[in-house]
Amino acid sequence: MTHPNGKKGIFALLRRPSKRYSIATLLLAGIVLGVVLWGGFNTALEATNTETFCISCHEMRDNVYPEYKETIHYTNRTGVRATCPDCHVPKDWTYKMIRKVQASKELWGKLVGTIDTREKFEAKRLEMARHEWRRMKASDSRECRNCHSLASMNSESQKQRARKQHEMAIEDSMTCIDCHKGIAHHKPQGMTDEDEE
Repeated sequence: MTHPNGKKGIFALLRRPSKRYSIATLLLAGIVLGVVLWGGFNTALEATNTETFCISCHEMRDNVYPEYKETIHYTNRTGVRATCPDCHVPKDWTYKMIRKVQASKELWGKLVGTIDTREKFEAKRLEMARHEWRRMKASDSRECRNCHSLASMNSESQKQRARKQHEMAIEDSMTCIDCHKGIAHHKPQGMTDEDEE
């Protein structure tokens, strides 16, 4: 199949076997190229999955990061630290990819300056928090449960109030974010009773 200008169509070329290279050579080249591309993609993905990357923009570094540094997730008696991606990026590859696509909206917000000042950030804070709370509730607080499990908690070593709340959470099929809003960041101004539920 040729076009009027005498050049062969790209699809016709792709369907024909190569005259110069064997199938094995083409297959091996394809595998090597695939490994290089996949490795590069995963390397870039993991580079964007670090606390350093998260706070590289001033919106996060200057607003929520200082709050997080005041919490038990940053400094505690055991020395175990939960970083930004531990709480905000799923570990499972499929969910991680979905979250990364969603995060592109946040990058767009940075580019157009939606939250580039403290005032703009605070004006959008409740909206952003509600979005994150909905995401965490929909996933049954999946990222929290990477480290915390109601079934694994030793209720005998908890204070009475915490023990009671965790027992109620099990009975009512509640998830972590139902009670622990504000655990790593300040609660936004303007929250309603519905936000607290």
